[in-house]
Amino acid sequence: MSRVLRFGRKAALSGTAKSLVVFVHGYGADGADLLSLGDVLGPYLPDTAFVAPDAAERLPGAPFGRQWFAIPRFDGASYEQAAAGLERSSQDLSEFVDQRMAYEGLGPQAVALVGFSQGAMLSLHMAPRRDAPIAAVVAISGQLLQPERLAGEATAKPPVLVMHGDQDEVVPFPEMAATCNALVAAGFETFGHVMEGSGHTIAQDGLATALAFLTKTLPR
Repeated sequence: MSRVLRFGRKAALSGTAKSLVVFVHGYGADGADLLSLGDVLGPYLPDTAFVAPDAAERLPGAPFGRQWFAIPRFDGASYEQAAAGLERSSQDLSEFVDQRMAYEGLGPQAVALVGFSQGAMLSLHMAPRRDAPIAAVVAISGQLLQPERLAGEATAKPPVLVMHGDQDEVVPFPEMAATCNALVAAGFETFGHVMEGSGHTIAQDGLATALAFLTKTLPR
């Protein structure tokens, strides 16, 4: 059974949601960290509602911040604990998406995930394992975990936009190519954008690229 996730929401500016963007935050942040992007994207996607859940787990030893799963090199967790956390949060997020689709009265073809860092890792793991493909996945400054499992376990293949800063000091830039190669090999329609001169962040050109991708993939 999944854990209930707290979340923030921004309604569609038009008053009627025809699509839904789910922001998936990174390690040590929470949903509010990305929900403000809805203010930037909303005027260009007036029929889109935006939601941003908080990960179920608090960051160990920190008064604020949350994690989707443990990261061994940061908190000393074992790789088995990290893998179990990834699976549990994947279930959390998938059921959250189902709940929000039902609330908005939308099908999976009207839903996009926009994940940053650990949120991108979770999005790339969860979306291919759903029963039906969602409209799109935008993975920013993350990587595909356990790429050797993807081809054999993918039950849905949404289009994916992978973006990465070439100066990323947290998730090494070569992970972008590794992720794209694994997605292409598994049969995913895959797009890439390098945020030149950028570190572990969402650069302005990356946000513009994500907007163009969402405009193309979400129902109008």
